[in-house]
Amino acid sequence: MKELLDLFDLEPLEKNIYRGQNRDIGTKRVFGGQVLAQALVAARRTVEGDREAHSLHAYFILPGDLKAPIVYFVDTLRDGGSFTTRRVTAIQHGRAIFNLSASFHQAEEGIEHQAEAPDVPDPEGLTPELERIRAMADLIPEDVRGVLTQDRPLDFRPVDPPALVNPDPAEPLRRAWFRTMGPLPDVPLIHQAALAYASDYGLLATVLQPHALTIREPGLQVASLDHALWFHRRFRADEWLLYEVDSPVAAGSRGFARGRVFTRDGVLVASSAQEGLTRMRS
Repeated sequence: MKELLDLFDLEPLEKNIYRGQNRDIGTKRVFGGQVLAQALVAARRTVEGDREAHSLHAYFILPGDLKAPIVYFVDTLRDGGSFTTRRVTAIQHGRAIFNLSASFHQAEEGIEHQAEAPDVPDPEGLTPELERIRAMADLIPEDVRGVLTQDRPLDFRPVDPPALVNPDPAEPLRRAWFRTMGPLPDVPLIHQAALAYASDYGLLATVLQPHALTIREPGLQVASLDHALWFHRRFRADEWLLYEVDSPVAAGSRGFARGRVFTRDGVLVASSAQEGLTRMRS
């Protein structure tokens, strides 16, 4: 938990310029959810008042280097009567690796409706994903075993866990409960950043399920291309949230996935969408 909160505690370098550190989760490059969360924090640091993010749209331009810090430049595009718009560029080694457009909105009342939450088992009866991974540690390549079996800041509990090796073709649908491993401060931005971090989890893996492929499949190149996230209502990321992800299409060496995040009592609090590279090499 301290490592997660440290990721969100960006170092101010100059006005509207911040620096963030990295955490290795076994992808051999900076995790996309980390950059998304840090860019959100950087953007919010420049917003006056109590406006909260409602919409994020991002592009992943280059793989992030785990060994180098990331510098975030924030452009303060507009401060309107009820909306604030920011653009963030993430830099490593003098090059842009990521950019984000973010919109913040002051709280307002209005019409409401939502989709119904799926009917799934409670998280207490499900096996934590990390426990499943550690039980199969001998099948994990030695060079990434330590990273993949390390303690995590988030507790993910898949409803229908896919096989970790040699999976069968399956419907492009994943459902998992998640929450942080410990309590978070009563700061809405921290909870939004934690959800942004988690929202990159499982999207492209869902795209691969109908093809019986995994992220680490030999000859398969997988990378996030863009990511969108919408916050509909307030929530707590240290309480159980259900992340439902499906993939309606894959074509042209690209796969598309979309997600919905519900609270335990069925309230839809966030939605996500991502397109990623799914290139098969000879």
